[in-house]
Amino acid sequence: MGDPKEAGAEAPPLGAAARGGLTLLPQGESEEPAAQGSALLLGGGEVKSRAVVKYSSAPPRTAFARLEEKTDLKLPPANWLRESATLGPAGTTVLGSSRKSKPFSSFGMAYDFIDSVGNDVDVVSDSENIKKLLKIPYSKSHVSMAVHRIGRTLLLDELDIQELFMRSSQTGDWTWLKEFYQRLIDQKWQRKKKSKEHWYQKAILSKFLYYSINGDGAAQPVPSAAEQQESPSADQTSGSGGASWPAPFEMPSSVSEDPSASSQGSEPLEPSCMVGHVASAPKEQNLTTLFNDGENSQGLKNDFVRNILWTFEDIHMLVGSNMPIFGGGRYPAVSLRLRDNNKPINVLTGIDYWLDNLICNVPELVMCFHVNGIVQKYEMIKTEEIPNLENSNFSTKVIKDIAQNILSFLKSNCTKEGHTYWLFKASGSDVVKLYDLTTLCEETEDKYQNPFTMPVAILLYKVACNMMMKKNQNKKHYGTIRTLLLNCVRLLDKSRHPQIIASANYMLSELFQLDEPKKEDSSESPLNENSDESYSEEEEEMPDSDENGSYSSSDPSHDNKAVAIIKSVGELSVPEKYKSIHQIRPSCAFPVCHDTEERCRLVLSYVLEGLKSVDSSIKKESDLPAADPSTPIPLKYEDESSRGGPEGLEKQMALFLDKMGSLQKGNYSSQSGMIPGSWQHKMKLQLILKSSKAYYVLSDAAMSLQKYGRALRYIKLALQSHDTYCCLCTNVLSEVLLFLSQYLTLCGDIQLMLAQNASNRAAHLEEFHYQTKEDQEILHSLHRESSCQGFAWATDLSTDLESQLSVSCKCYEAANEILQFSDLKNQNPEHYVQVLKRMGNIRNEIGVFYMNQAAALQSERVVSKSVSAAEQQLWKKSFSCFEKGIHNFESIGDATNAALLLCNTGRLMRICAQAHCGAGDEFKREFSPEEGLYYNKAVDYYLKALRSLGTRDIHPAVWDSVHWELSTTYFTMATLQQDYAPLSRKAQEQIEKEVSEAMMKSLKYCDADLPSARQPLCQYRAATIHHRLASMYHSCLRNQVGDEHLRKQHRVLADLHYSKAVKLFQLLKDAPCELLRVQLERVAFAEFQMAGQNSNVGKLKTLSGALDIMVRTEHAFQLLRKELVEDPEQPKSGETAPAADSSPSLNREEVIKLLGIFESRLSFLLLQSIKLLSSTKKKTSSNVEEDVVLKTNKHIYSQLLRATASKGATLVERVDVVIHLLEQLARGGTVQ
Repeated sequence: MGDPKEAGAEAPPLGAAARGGLTLLPQGESEEPAAQGSALLLGGGEVKSRAVVKYSSAPPRTAFARLEEKTDLKLPPANWLRESATLGPAGTTVLGSSRKSKPFSSFGMAYDFIDSVGNDVDVVSDSENIKKLLKIPYSKSHVSMAVHRIGRTLLLDELDIQELFMRSSQTGDWTWLKEFYQRLIDQKWQRKKKSKEHWYQKAILSKFLYYSINGDGAAQPVPSAAEQQESPSADQTSGSGGASWPAPFEMPSSVSEDPSASSQGSEPLEPSCMVGHVASAPKEQNLTTLFNDGENSQGLKNDFVRNILWTFEDIHMLVGSNMPIFGGGRYPAVSLRLRDNNKPINVLTGIDYWLDNLICNVPELVMCFHVNGIVQKYEMIKTEEIPNLENSNFSTKVIKDIAQNILSFLKSNCTKEGHTYWLFKASGSDVVKLYDLTTLCEETEDKYQNPFTMPVAILLYKVACNMMMKKNQNKKHYGTIRTLLLNCVRLLDKSRHPQIIASANYMLSELFQLDEPKKEDSSESPLNENSDESYSEEEEEMPDSDENGSYSSSDPSHDNKAVAIIKSVGELSVPEKYKSIHQIRPSCAFPVCHDTEERCRLVLSYVLEGLKSVDSSIKKESDLPAADPSTPIPLKYEDESSRGGPEGLEKQMALFLDKMGSLQKGNYSSQSGMIPGSWQHKMKLQLILKSSKAYYVLSDAAMSLQKYGRALRYIKLALQSHDTYCCLCTNVLSEVLLFLSQYLTLCGDIQLMLAQNASNRAAHLEEFHYQTKEDQEILHSLHRESSCQGFAWATDLSTDLESQLSVSCKCYEAANEILQFSDLKNQNPEHYVQVLKRMGNIRNEIGVFYMNQAAALQSERVVSKSVSAAEQQLWKKSFSCFEKGIHNFESIGDATNAALLLCNTGRLMRICAQAHCGAGDEFKREFSPEEGLYYNKAVDYYLKALRSLGTRDIHPAVWDSVHWELSTTYFTMATLQQDYAPLSRKAQEQIEKEVSEAMMKSLKYCDADLPSARQPLCQYRAATIHHRLASMYHSCLRNQVGDEHLRKQHRVLADLHYSKAVKLFQLLKDAPCELLRVQLERVAFAEFQMAGQNSNVGKLKTLSGALDIMVRTEHAFQLLRKELVEDPEQPKSGETAPAADSSPSLNREEVIKLLGIFESRLSFLLLQSIKLLSSTKKKTSSNVEEDVVLKTNKHIYSQLLRATASKGATLVERVDVVIHLLEQLARGGTVQ
């Protein structure tokens, strides 16, 4: 029966099926002709036309009944004006008896096909308006249309001036337009009444169509003349929209008073759906919140039988049509027309028929001719033949040119979104004028008198909302969305439409991505930067270089109110007259925010406007809610225990966690009296959540700039926003809890940084207390719902370091607790790891803080006094923090940080040991068991740290640090046992053994051979260990009696360690005194050995070795001399350098002391050498070599005596003498 729709035709929107109970046709049962994208050869030229039916409510197509000749159409058929299943809803939509468009018909279509508006379609309008525009050059009748621009789409609606002014006479509305019209256009305006002939022709047409559908030819007596006039008149009234002109839209002051709002508000909405809550894609239930029942019926529905996407050449139009289409048999799709045989078809009628068939893609036209209502004949005409009919000949190419020129004219001059333009051509005139009614209306007292304001604003909102809803929406369209929303907000009265304004502002805030940095396009032109206006403003100012002077500029004396004028309709027929400006220049650039703060401030400005709209819609007796008699009034009194300090924080944290737990149960408390589920409640929740995110991002940005006071202020506002959200929310989502965890984590970071930057506290305090007006207003809106004190414990700027560290720790603990409430830690493992890392870090900081306090108390304590309870308490606190921190790091497998905390715990144990070290009598000082216990604990923790790391490759720096600390601990233990031997408890041999073991372990962990920044320290430590071991074995050897084997072992060990110590000290350039002391001890060791020898030969050999050691000290004296020369103040040899004058790297007193010892020992060795050589010479034959040595030694000895006898020599001079003598001795003063 009927041809199916084109396979590619779009599916109708969801709301289409809801309109008036209309149902969609299955694809196989469509009553429409096939919509083929073919090029029709019409009028000798080629005009491309393609029609795709987007929606149809017509019943299945039936064949028309061919009336017999002589049928009298003046007699009504039996079914006239009755409802029929075949016809569908009776009335003008099926009959096509109304040629007049409804004033908001384009908006009804735009609401239903929101995807096409602003982007793909050039024009949305009734087919009657399209035909009227294309017939302008051929017709003398008047044209009056309202034009609105949404993106690149123009909406055309008939503006019935007569109907409008009739209303003006009755209500007083539109008086300004009536006066304007009479002053400039028609000074003697009066309503023109329709002739009787007009009503007669309409009645004949209506009866003809009913006959054609009925097909039985049954006739009834002609009704009386009065009835005959009344019926078509009533028909006209119902179809023409006589009552369709609404008064200016008067919305109630609070949209929540709409009876439909409560039922809608009961539906739960996820935050992601909130943008579509007010008026999302075309759902009639959402529209009810924007229009009351009266407004909803006043022309804002899509009442067309079919909506067609018509492409005419390169112009894409969404057209509404009510033309009846018949089909069946030989004629699958035809349009049916009735013509008076006495009146030839003129051009206007031909264009009318041709465009109707083209728009509906009907291939043929059936024309029934009558004379005085008596049927004469039928004639079949193909659509492509219509332009060539006799007396109705017209060029299709000219029609195409007219369409392109009119579209170019409108698009070039209707540039401001939201404005209502009036396209007007007076009857019989060739001049077409375009007025901006919005601008003219703003000059009156009430700018909301324009009845198009509300539908335009809603359409702007719906288009923007639809674009926002698309998940694959490209960010390049954000500029368009922003422009649509800004224009929507500009059109509406804040007091009348708070819901739309709040929702639009929320969507504006959603355009700015806060969770990622703004990516700026370097190729973007400067014109696009910070564009706060719609793309239309710039277009209007930019001139177009083509021959458009005929309408772009007009004679001011003629009509200075017109935006543009076409001086002659004939110009519209000129091919490509205005083609160069056919394409609209988009200039809807999204504003470039050069930094995070600018972006967040824009978001907050929109949030504030949205909050104002919501708050203004909540009717209250006063700004503050009435007191609840069952709720106690909180007094501004704080217990001392709750002010600062860890104890007060513990209580506040317990309350906080209790509150967090209660949120999971859905508790709700609003002070402003908002109804849960109302649009105000849902919208305010989303706006508050958005503000908290913006403040969080601002805080994070301030943190990165090290503006910690500002960062704390912003995070306080973020937490206050979140606290209000929690008070309002009936069920906190896990996503929102995650935000709270992130906010508290950042708050902990800020408090920690403030604690570590106490020197700049005044500047931070000033930044913290500064507040912008915008922030104050947002806070005021928050205070309407909540006290905002839920997180006060976390955001106070304390001056106490301990309190700041405790607050920071509690923030991290709270963040961690929130993650434990649900499965958030598994869903967000990265954030969970970061929180635990921060917890471990802050516990380390607090542990170090308590440890340093304990060390400070220890340093202030009198030496003989025992350990105080305060110290022990600090040790316990510090140890507890370290232990918890270690557990945090181990739970996330952070071996490096766990090792560092174990290292700090070891340091704490050493501080405990040092505290017990100073607790006894200095004169009877012994290494105590407590010291040993704590040092061994320290060793255990250091060894745990090494086990935690596993190998050096994990973190070489930490590994080396732990090694050094472990070496230091062993070295300190050994040194203390050696210097303060616990002889009252242990035997000397046991002590020596323990010291030796500790020293060797210290040496094991002292990486002297590893190249690093610490290598000189390690070398010095190793040299000192060898020196101490050598001294110990030297001392044992002196005190040992009896066991010769043990003595020999001690002698070998002492010599070995002395030689190793010397080698290591020689590698260092800054330890000449230590090198000299070791060498002198070696000399003393040689002297001790010589004392036990009996033979002169043995003694002489030992002496020679000792002198050789003396010679090797020259390197140490050279280093000493260099340092002494660099130091300008050199006291005399007899003076003692004051401690204040001492070089930081060289102790002059020690140098003088060592030099004196060296001179005496050298003198002694030379004297003994001379004696032994002399006695040997007497007993044996002379030896030339020994004679030379003897002579040299005597010479050196005499010089040494003279040098030591001189009291006036400076320290440098004495060192020079020693170096000179050692050089001589090296050349020939020793016996090999």
